[in-house]
Amino acid sequence: MDTLTAPVFTVQRAADRAHFDFGWLSTNHSFSFADYFDPENLNWGALRVFNDDVVQPGKGFGKHPHRDMEIVTYVLRGELEHEDSMGHRGVVPPGGVQYMSAGTGLFHSEFNHSAERDVHFVQMWVLPRSSGERPAYGQHVFAQADRTNRWLAIASGEAGVDAPIALRQDATVRVARLEDASLEVALRPGRFGFLFVADGAVSVNGERLETGDAVRATGEQRFTLHGTAELVAWDVPPTDIRLEDA
Repeated sequence: MDTLTAPVFTVQRAADRAHFDFGWLSTNHSFSFADYFDPENLNWGALRVFNDDVVQPGKGFGKHPHRDMEIVTYVLRGELEHEDSMGHRGVVPPGGVQYMSAGTGLFHSEFNHSAERDVHFVQMWVLPRSSGERPAYGQHVFAQADRTNRWLAIASGEAGVDAPIALRQDATVRVARLEDASLEVALRPGRFGFLFVADGAVSVNGERLETGDAVRATGEQRFTLHGTAELVAWDVPPTDIRLEDA
């Protein structure tokens, strides 16, 4: 079980992430994933994976399996084509979100169907509150105005949080686009917060964060953000991490 003691505020710099360049894919892992394994960096609460990916034109991930994981993909640039074993197929544009609850298992592929432009997205995995559920899929597109200088909840399983995508975990992911403006983040006792700067720069309680930097926080805290940036923020519960998910 994740241990909670005094409040934590830790910055992970972009250069400190695990980076792999496969030619067709440039990927940065905030937590242990695939060929990168660090037993001290498996997760942050229920947030198990946070990958920052750029896929070259005409390339992508072939069909592969997942199970018992809540998977949220947020597209920052370009378009991402999805296809899965449940018969779903769709293209997610910038500002769009794709969600899969892998449950008992499914196969899917993700592809950049553009012949000219790359696609940049973050893929995030959250451990579900229970295993063996029926798989589910959904996608939603948001206008930039929905998140300009305000937090927009895009997916949540928390009671009282209004989001178009329902997660099977007591967790919420929010996005915002700051344009020389300020926002606050409030973290409740017993929760884990993860704030990622997808593009741009912000100050967080006086700490400057730039593209690819992230903050990990626990405990009852309140942060003030100011700057011009595209932001992704998770609020998740503690969890028992399973090594087989590493």
